[in-house]
Amino acid sequence: MSYNFPRLIIAATQSGSGKTTITAGLLAALKNRGLDVQPYKVGPDYIDTGWHSLAGGKISHNLDSWLVGADKLKKIFVETSAGADLSIIEGVMGLYDGGRGGVSSTAEISKLLDTPVVLVIDAKSMGTSAAAVALGFREFDKEINFAGVILNRLGSDSHKKIIVDALNELGIKIFGAIKRNDDFFLPERHLGLVPTAENNSVDVIKKICAAVEAQVDVDALIDLAKTSAPLEKFSNSYQLTANSLKIAVAKDDAFNFYYGAGLSELERLGAEIIFFSPLHDEHLPENISGLIIGGGFPEMFVAQLEQNKNLRAEIFHAAQNNLPIFAECGGFMYLMSRLIDFDGKIFEMCGVLDGVATMTNKLQTVGYVEAEILKDCIIGRAGDNIHAHEFHFSAAETSDEKIFKCRRMRTGKEYFAGAIKKNLVASYLHIHFAGSTSAARNFIQACKNFQRQ
Repeated sequence: MSYNFPRLIIAATQSGSGKTTITAGLLAALKNRGLDVQPYKVGPDYIDTGWHSLAGGKISHNLDSWLVGADKLKKIFVETSAGADLSIIEGVMGLYDGGRGGVSSTAEISKLLDTPVVLVIDAKSMGTSAAAVALGFREFDKEINFAGVILNRLGSDSHKKIIVDALNELGIKIFGAIKRNDDFFLPERHLGLVPTAENNSVDVIKKICAAVEAQVDVDALIDLAKTSAPLEKFSNSYQLTANSLKIAVAKDDAFNFYYGAGLSELERLGAEIIFFSPLHDEHLPENISGLIIGGGFPEMFVAQLEQNKNLRAEIFHAAQNNLPIFAECGGFMYLMSRLIDFDGKIFEMCGVLDGVATMTNKLQTVGYVEAEILKDCIIGRAGDNIHAHEFHFSAAETSDEKIFKCRRMRTGKEYFAGAIKKNLVASYLHIHFAGSTSAARNFIQACKNFQRQ
């Protein structure tokens, strides 16, 4: 049976065009109207979803066809958008950009979910050429439901008129025209936007919302979302398991890169998720059967992490006692013996892994990865393959045994990565448990085995 799920995609010509800013402002404007709006982000990004959640008041979910697959992506969307008045999906990079072959591009997701697309164009330093850009994006793939544009960073009314006149001649609908204002920009650093918890994000959202209300036709966007084709609802095949396993998950300003649907997958399999803070808590939660330390920005809080000696010691001893531990990226760095920051200063970390993580001024890698597990471990068996994403400005050296043989999907380059030690698996790779369901089940089973022991 099919149901209506009003929805639209805010895409852009390229990264840095302002789509996150405009999406956040639109979410806040819709929320202010009393609408229940569900936000999403195309691709693997963790930080943009934080801005969405702050602006819209609901957890934002990632839609990534590499990490979870097309069918699971549709299921995640339908399940999480059910009951919402409408859903707003922010694209990734430019409309047609993604992994190799366009995997997980905004264009691919728009077709998977049959969703109308509104293109944000950064009009700074452009006049009539902005209309040519819009025309090219509309004509490049006729299968996309290209609904119109929002012009961003206009310099003046005359600047706006030049572009609007050209777009009108082409019959391209204009849903908004926003003038340039530096107060609207979201703060950035080496991995992209700064997470909402680290700045005056509430005030920023209010300013952006006011601009969107004044310069974007919000009512027209609502009407557009309602034109979306019906989607088929999935039957609920999940059998919830009693939450008998306590799994501690590190979550604070230093560690906060998690996919909401991924943690929900662990809960469906029987986990009770207990959050704790490596920055502020001196002890791990009691009676846990597993530990997850996700990505984030440990390098920005490294002195505070070092000062929390008691918790670092508890994590070290938990690893020695075979507690199942899964760590990604920032968590991988935190488990090292030492972390060297951007200034070359050395800080003591957990010492679970015999190695050093060093921050660099150059991006080390970014992109989708296929990872083969080299040895039976807490997330799978030797030979299993996992879809992952990697993005970091640090380099790690460890003498511990490698756990993955990786292949970069864009270049085909192969390399060995990560570390395995007792019941611990750690690496720079980010996985999505809702897509890597086998890894989720194996991790839960490892936690059950530990609990029984």
